[in-house]
Order: sequence, then structure tokens, then C-alpha cells
Amino acid sequence: MPLFFRKRKPSEEARKRLEYQMCLAKEAGADDILDISKCELSEIPFGAFATCKVLQKKVLIVHTNHLTSLLPKSCSLLSLATIKVLDLHDNQLTALPDDIGQLTALQVLNVERNQLTYLPRSIGNLIQLQTLNVKDNRLKELPDTLGELRSLRTLDISESEIQRLPQMLAHVRTLETLSLDASSMVYPPQEVCGAGTEAIQQFLCKASGLEYYPPSQYLLPVLEQDGAENSRDSPSGPTDRFSSEEIDWQNRFSDYEKRKEQKMLEKLEFERRLELGQREHAQLLQQSNSQKDEILQTVKEEQSRLEQGLSERQRYLDAERQRLQEQLKQTEQNISNRIQKLLQENQRQKKSSEILKSLENERIRMEQLMSITQEETENLRRREIASAMQQMLTESCNSRLIQMAYESQRQNLVQQACSSMAEMDERFQQILSWQQMDQNKAICQILQESAMQKAAFEALQVKKDLMHRQIRKQIKLIETELLQLTQLELKRKSLDTEALQEMISEQRWVLSSLLQQLLKEKTQREEELREILEEGLERQLVALLVELSAEHYLPIFAHHRISLDMLSRMGPGDLAKVGVSEAGLRHQILRRAQELLDATRARPELPKPPQGEVLPTAPEELPEAVRPSAPCAELEAQTSECVVCLEREAQMIFLNCGHVCCCQQCCQPLRTCPLCRQDIAQRLRIYHSR
Repeated sequence: MPLFFRKRKPSEEARKRLEYQMCLAKEAGADDILDISKCELSEIPFGAFATCKVLQKKVLIVHTNHLTSLLPKSCSLLSLATIKVLDLHDNQLTALPDDIGQLTALQVLNVERNQLTYLPRSIGNLIQLQTLNVKDNRLKELPDTLGELRSLRTLDISESEIQRLPQMLAHVRTLETLSLDASSMVYPPQEVCGAGTEAIQQFLCKASGLEYYPPSQYLLPVLEQDGAENSRDSPSGPTDRFSSEEIDWQNRFSDYEKRKEQKMLEKLEFERRLELGQREHAQLLQQSNSQKDEILQTVKEEQSRLEQGLSERQRYLDAERQRLQEQLKQTEQNISNRIQKLLQENQRQKKSSEILKSLENERIRMEQLMSITQEETENLRRREIASAMQQMLTESCNSRLIQMAYESQRQNLVQQACSSMAEMDERFQQILSWQQMDQNKAICQILQESAMQKAAFEALQVKKDLMHRQIRKQIKLIETELLQLTQLELKRKSLDTEALQEMISEQRWVLSSLLQQLLKEKTQREEELREILEEGLERQLVALLVELSAEHYLPIFAHHRISLDMLSRMGPGDLAKVGVSEAGLRHQILRRAQELLDATRARPELPKPPQGEVLPTAPEELPEAVRPSAPCAELEAQTSECVVCLEREAQMIFLNCGHVCCCQQCCQPLRTCPLCRQDIAQRLRIYHSR
């Protein structure tokens, strides 16, 4: 045999079934059954014990798994104290816990088809057990303490190795059905076992020296443990007292059903109001979205108009630029034509000089031919040269004048084009600045409207958050009830009335459980509101309110936009106008805010808070005062004093017991409640309004 076994990993389908069953058991309005069967479990998860303990489950079904032990590590059977039906059949259990007798409320125990080799002796403490099924196990004997099960009606020990029945079984007078294997029995004899349950009980009673009576005379409802012990040896029992107690319990159950129906009606009304609030919220969101769409449409139209005007201006500037370019091109064309004319004129001058040269040659030739004298030739040549030079100078001056005029005209055209381009750039920049200013104005308007919508939404949320207000009212009502129950319990202790003391303890336990559940719901709701409202508050202010357990004032502080700087200029009266009703809490908030501001100012180079903030005004609606439905009217005017120092007022609630018996200073070193000696799981402070 291997020394170590690897844990069998459950399949995906089994894991999903386990998660679904656990979620189903935790839902509001769920029944008292926790069914985690067929989930391939090797041990019962810790969450199942916690669920049974917190939600007061009555039925635990864990059959058809791979369990080898009922109780895993770090778990206690006291978590199953309210279980009445425990179904563990079709598992691999080898033993039951030795302290299984702590399940005093257990009525049905089914461990069929397991591998049990013995039953613990503490099973005799299950005084309310009515059905015990140990069929198909490896049991060889039954413990003598089985005779202490005064309410046992059905016992199944078939398909096991048991050969002898304990003689103490004769004291179980309520046994109606006993299933066993008669062929393998030694004591009682096989013929007696084959005759049935009545014959077996008669045999055991005769062997024990007891007189046998039918079980029908002992099957009255067992309401209390002392009633079951009183009917141990009496054939008929106190029938009248049991019937009266049964009528009393039926009346209590009918009252409980009426209160349950009333709570259901209140829940339906609250859901209807919540649905109306959600519809108003959706309508407000729809209106804000429509307004935002209209603003965006207006901005788009304005932007399209500006873009259209800019495009028209751009087209005008392009046309102007094209016209100037055409003028410049025309001017250059004219200048090039003039230069071409000058070149043609120069060409003509060259041709004329060539003609003159040819004429001169011709003249010389003619003069030679005509025998003209040298003197006349020289004079004639001088005259012709002078006239030619004068003509050339005249033409050169004209060309120089034309070139200077061209240069000046070209310079004027370039300067005119540059000034026109600069003017067009200035106009374009001005149009762009106008467009930027219009966009900035539109963005500022959108941001302002978004801030106004956010403030309106926060105010509406604070005003319409009926769920958080109702939770606070219920918590305050429960705190008042616990305080008055503690006072009543202290007063009744001196009178030594045990019945009333037990009833008060039950009421206090129910109120403590309800207070824990409401605190969880309040914390969840405050987390949801804090996620919505923390964006509008400073982180230090949010941390301050959480530190002082004043998270329920976050919506009010966010609605009035209160900052640390504003708190330094406010007094207790201003906080009372805002809606902070507790006097001690007002002074603590102001003191902690001043300390935070002093620490912030001591640090170098920190940004200064904005100037010109306005003190907040009081809210429209103040929280309504909650009137507790105390059991005793004379305790309303009294205050409970601390049972430790006997000087200060009791301000702390101890959970899970629910006692209000200590002040804040004396409760710190305590680990158990001074009244009931139960462990303190949580401390909750009560702020008394003065």
C-alpha cells in the first residue's frame, strides 16, 4: 500500500456545481438547505461550515462524494450547531468525530454505505435525534450510550457485522422501526429478531427489568431538553403541559410567519421604490445625453461654418495670388519683348555699320575712280564718322534709360507682391486665432455643463439613496434594541428569571446576526457610493471620514464640495447645519482636519488651496430620528453605564453576543464579553446624539 495519496481533483462539471450550490445557498430568500452532493469532494470546504453558521442552515446534504472525514482541519462542529438533517451516505468515512454530540439540534443522521468501524460514545448526547441510518458499514458493535437517545424513532443497522444489541437500547421507548439482519444476530436470538421491532424491545425490557409500553405513548413533541428527561420512565408523561407548550409554540410560529410576510411586503415596496429611482436616474441620464448631443451638434455646425468661411477666404487669396502672378508674368513678358527689340535694334545697328563700311569702301573706290583729292576724302570721312558716332551715342543712351525703367518697375512689382503676401498671412493668422477662441469657448461651456450635471447627479444620488438611508435606520434601531435588551438583561439577572433570560438571549442573538448582515450591506453600499463620489472629494478627506467610521457622510460632503481648507474655517454648528448629527463626531472631524492641514503646511513647496470658496449651506432634508420599539418603556430615558468602570456610559456593542455593556476605554483590553463570557469577534461603537 502506498504511504501517500494524491488528492483527487474534481472535474470541471463538479466544480461548477459546487460554486452554483454555494451561491444559491447565499442568495437572499434562499431556503434552509445546503446541498453540495455529487461534487467529487475529498473534504467539506470551509465555506460550507461558514455558510451554515452565518445563514443558520437546517439541512446539510453531502452524499455521493469522496469524503474520508467529516471535519477538516481548522473547522469546528459548532459551526453546524443549527443543522437538523445531516446526509452523508455514499462516501468513504471511516469514523465520525468524537465530539459529534455537540450537534444537539440534529434529528436525522444518514451515514449509509460508508466504512465506519465504530460509533463514538458522544452520540448519546444527540437528544433530538429521531432517525439513525448506519446501513452497509463495518460496524461490529453499538455503544451503550445509544440508550440515551430519548427521541429515536428509526434505527437501521442492516448489512453490517453487528451480532449483539446493547441492553441499554431498552431505554429508547420511542423506537418504532429497527432494521437488522436477523440471521446473523446472537443477542437477542434470531427468532426474536425475526419477529419485529416490538418483540425485540419486549425482550430487551424484560432482560433489563423494565415494563414495556408501546412507542405511541412517548411520541409527544420534544420542545425542551428537560421535558425529554422528565418523560424517561413515565408511560404517559405530562401530556397537558406538552400540549400547552405545543400551542404556545404554534402561536409563536404564526406570529413569526406574520412578521415574515410583513417583511416581504416591505421588501417588495423597497424594490418598487428602488426601481422608480433607477427609472428617474435613467431619464436624467437620457436628458443629459440629449443635451450633450445638441451642444455637440451646435459646435459641429459652428465649426463647419468657420471651415466654410476659411475655405472661401482661402479661395479668394488663391485667386488674388494667381492674379498677381499673371501680372508679374505679363510684366516679365513685356520686359523680355523690350529686350528682344533692343537686341533687334542692335542687330540693325550692326547691319547698318556693315552697310556703312561697304558704302565707305564703295566711296573710296569711287573716289579713286573719280580721282578725288585726299583732303576732300578726309573731310568727308570725318563728317560721316561724327554722324555715325552721334547716332550710336543716342541709341546707347536710349537703351540705358529703358533698362533703368525696367529695373525700377520690376523692383516695385516685387515689393508690392511681398506686402500683399504679408497682409494675407496676417489675415489668415487672425482668422485662425478667432477659430481657436471659438473652440475654447465651446469647450469651456461643455466642461461647465458637465460639472453642473455631475453635481446635480451627486445631489440626486445623495437625496434618492433610500437603500443606504434605510440600512442606517435599521442599524440604529438594532443598536437601540441591543442597548435596551442589555439593560433589561442586567435588571432581570438580579430577579433570577431564567425563562425570560433565555428569551432575551435568543432575541439578542437574532438582533446580533441581523446587525452583522446589515453592517455588511451598509459596507457594500458605502463602497458603491464611495466609488461614485470619491472623484469629487480630496483623498485625505475621504481617508479621514473612513478612519472615523463616518463613511455615510461622504455623499453630503461631496454634494456640498467640502474640502480640508473649508473644514478649517468651519465650526461644529456649520457641520450640524450640513447634516452631521453626532456632536462628538463633529469635534473629531474638525480636529483631524486641522491636524492634516498643519502637517500639509509643514511640508515645503505644496500647492496653495484655491481662494474664494463659499461655505456650504445646510441640506434640504435631515436624517429622520429612529424610534426604537423597546420592550420596556421605562428604559427609554435611562442610559446604560459601563459594567467595568461603573462611571462612563456604555458605547460599544460586542459581536457575536450583542451585549452593550462597556465604554470605549474599558473595551480595548477585553477579549471576552463581561456578561456572557463569549469571545468578542467584532466591536461596534454607538454614537449617542445629545
